[in-house]
Amino acid sequence: MTVIGSLKPTGSAALVAIAALALAACSPAAPGVTTPSSATSPQTSGQPTATASASPSASPGTSATVGALVAGFPQQLLPAMPGATVISSSFDKSATPATVALVGSISGPPAPVLEFYTKALEAQGFKAVPGETVGAVASKDFVRGDNETVNLAVVETAGVSTFTIGANVAAESAK
Repeated sequence: MTVIGSLKPTGSAALVAIAALALAACSPAAPGVTTPSSATSPQTSGQPTATASASPSASPGTSATVGALVAGFPQQLLPAMPGATVISSSFDKSATPATVALVGSISGPPAPVLEFYTKALEAQGFKAVPGETVGAVASKDFVRGDNETVNLAVVETAGVSTFTIGANVAAESAK
């Protein structure tokens, strides 16, 4: 028998990855995970919300939600800006360092968002790192001690500022 070609290890790995992704796309969602097609709209806000439970491969202390602050979110560390709409939030208190993220939006330019979070973080002992932008995006980094960091990025589109703020902090700071 003549072999015309053979699969190289990288080709085999790519085929296996594609097959796994295809299989995962056909599998039903894990119990407790709300998908966009099954998300419900609360009567009060009219906005769809979904809460993702920890998957078997996720850390037991990880949680995330859409449209609200996730249960246990450390609001002292990252307060929700007054007047802002929470788009999503997440919190992993089991990681070292603990990770916290918040995505929100508010009508207006980025400057008030940067000012609000700069004051809130500096009041907790964080120091702003020099630099206010990354390319055309308003972005600011903060540090506290040797291993606690926060990044804030704000993008304005059509008069609405959407911000993402993420923190890696000591577990005792994430309260």
